[in-house]
Amino acid sequence: MTKLVYFAWVRERIGKAEEEISLPADVVTVGDLLSHLKGLGEEYEAALQFPQAIRVAINMEHVDHDEPIGGAREIGLFPPMTGG
Repeated sequence: MTKLVYFAWVRERIGKAEEEISLPADVVTVGDLLSHLKGLGEEYEAALQFPQAIRVAINMEHVDHDEPIGGAREIGLFPPMTGG
């Protein structure tokens, strides 16, 4: 099981703050994960409509979409952040 944590409008659109899911063997990278999640229902599809805009952290470290997710204890998904 992999713990997924959702932040900001990703959380609002999916309708939950976190969940634990079992991932199929063909979900190997962050990009694979985003594609898999989009197929779980309308709320996921709405939240992940533009996957290139989604930022991801594995075990609290920011990663690119081609990053392998094997061994991840926690994966966070969030929109781009701005600062000021």
